[in-house]
Amino acid sequence: MLEALEQFQPHHQELKQRLLRCLLVLAGTSTVAYLFKDHLANWCIEPLYRAYPQLDKLVYTKLTEAFLSYLKLSLLAGLIAALPFMLYQLWLFVAPGLLDNEKKTVRSILAWASMLFTSGALFAYYVALPRILLFFMSYAGPTLQPRLKLGLYLTFTARMILTFGIAFEIPFLMVMASRTGLIRPGHFPKKRPYFYLAIIVLSFLLTTGDPTATVLLSLPLFALYEAGILACRFFGGTSAANPGSPDA
Repeated sequence: MLEALEQFQPHHQELKQRLLRCLLVLAGTSTVAYLFKDHLANWCIEPLYRAYPQLDKLVYTKLTEAFLSYLKLSLLAGLIAALPFMLYQLWLFVAPGLLDNEKKTVRSILAWASMLFTSGALFAYYVALPRILLFFMSYAGPTLQPRLKLGLYLTFTARMILTFGIAFEIPFLMVMASRTGLIRPGHFPKKRPYFYLAIIVLSFLLTTGDPTATVLLSLPLFALYEAGILACRFFGGTSAANPGSPDA
């Protein structure tokens, strides 16, 4: 036992150093993001102003709300900016223990996952978010004026962007599960009702229980799930299930 701990000690020190570097870079990127907090906030609020031009400002009702909202926004922006460095540090830590073909697979996975997440985030900001905001702001009128809180709106926007970024990974994860033999390609069509139910529950939780927002979020996720089924048919590889898989 002691020998195993002694052998792991160099790896433990290396991991500690790389985690420290990641935290320092995250602190630096978040600090820089905070210096541009007004620009970041305006970038997030711009779709709302386009959806409802009559809205001239947001409000905050607690003394600490604006500060905490800007702080969380800066941390999120700093995390996104520091993510490539963090992934690179992770790669430097695990790469020495991988074979050449495993390194190639990991690089491919990281590249595809990053590209899909970025595509989902851009889709959320430029396509989904404006339409969702336009729908919600359509209830405003002469007798009903919106007074939106800064913190709640920024949280809603960040949640939408992160949700779609993660959701765009769904087809990729489905293909990877099929290609590696973890499941059979016919598993996803067969279990469609259960996955649809899980999507509805997840959308309900992410939208804090708003029925309309749940529907607007669930529909793109359904489409991504169906796209994953089609992708499995074209890129899923062999249809033979892994003998150890419960679907075999």
